[in-house]
Amino acid sequence: MDSKIDVSDGALPELKLCTSFKVSVQGQPEKRDISARLPRSSSRLPTTMDDLTQALSASFAVSKEANSTAAPHPRMAQYKTKFSVLEQSERRRRFLDLQKTKRLNYVNHARRLADGDWTGADSDDEEEVVVDRKEEEQQEKEKDAEDEGMEIERKKLPKYYANQLMLSEWLVDVPQELDTDWLMVVCPVGKRSLIVASKGSTAAYTKSGYCVNRFPSLLPGGNRHNSAMGKDYTILDCIYSEVERTYFILDVMCWRGHPVYDCPTEFRFYWLQSKVQETDGMADITKRNPFKFVSLQSTACSTEAIQQALATEYNFNVDGLLFYHRQTHYTPGSTPLVGWLRPYMVVDILGVDVPVGPLTAKPDYAGHQLAQIREHKKTSNHVRPGDLNGRYELEHLSTPDQEKGDGDAATSPRSRPLKESRMETSEKSAS
Repeated sequence: MDSKIDVSDGALPELKLCTSFKVSVQGQPEKRDISARLPRSSSRLPTTMDDLTQALSASFAVSKEANSTAAPHPRMAQYKTKFSVLEQSERRRRFLDLQKTKRLNYVNHARRLADGDWTGADSDDEEEVVVDRKEEEQQEKEKDAEDEGMEIERKKLPKYYANQLMLSEWLVDVPQELDTDWLMVVCPVGKRSLIVASKGSTAAYTKSGYCVNRFPSLLPGGNRHNSAMGKDYTILDCIYSEVERTYFILDVMCWRGHPVYDCPTEFRFYWLQSKVQETDGMADITKRNPFKFVSLQSTACSTEAIQQALATEYNFNVDGLLFYHRQTHYTPGSTPLVGWLRPYMVVDILGVDVPVGPLTAKPDYAGHQLAQIREHKKTSNHVRPGDLNGRYELEHLSTPDQEKGDGDAATSPRSRPLKESRMETSEKSAS
């Protein structure tokens, strides 16, 4: 960019930054312009790349999901969030109200995941990803791709095993009833995995629905010695640590053929702990169990419990803290009823004094952000309304016919697949 700026009077004139980029959606090139204006300021000049990035970031969002954990924490960001701090609280209320009225066929859905039998399910909405191997400027000439020797690869994404995990949002609006109505789980560094043990085999799927491993396990239905002719199957939400060769069990959706999607978090966690204790050998590496399965512990969100959790030494590298509402059902997709914080954020976001240690040490870039955090904690009279449907994430599952009182996934209305939301802000972190 070649431009001249007159700063003789000590003030910064208004500078308009214009940049253009090309986006290919389903192979159709599209050109968009992003413009950001830097305000006049006499304090300092935007001489660094950080200043330019800050200006652009205010008008460009990576994800449309509110408080997506794929982006920095809104209160920790260098720019003011565009959402009211009360919005997350309002969406929590809507989610809780909607789960009381929605009646979904969890038994049918769990059986389909376990059997891998989606016969009759709608297959017209399978997504295609168009991967263009040439440079961006050649994408505008897709109609002449063959003549120009462009190599285009089309891949069908897996549909049925994608977006099956319940993902968190940044904990922005701290609930007033945090100490009584919420539970906290300390999470290790790793990758989120959907575990399906059925018909004598255990499969591990990514959040996007790709099967990355298949092996025997001691989970009910996970090996040919305990599969019970395919009647036993187990579905778990796990965090996989490659270093430890361990699947840390975060949540349970189905155990030995009994789905618990529509059960409160408090019961699911109790059910998980009791069933894991009843199953011997899951925490050991053996021929029938080549990977460890270890359940993560939950704790109350009182000040004392949080302080104790952050002072504890763990046998894994801690990634962050998940906060679950006690009454939320297991709803695939991002939900405001599950919050996510890094350990060093607890002091500024929750206002809880924590013990000094490696777990709670602030990174260098977090020191100057306290002013923004305090500003966003101020009460706002404006509430940005949520979606009319409350973004209820289980609409694409098996919604029974209200007249017949029963239903099947093949006839249920299906919504568009959710965009993948990451718990982590880096590739190596877990959500």
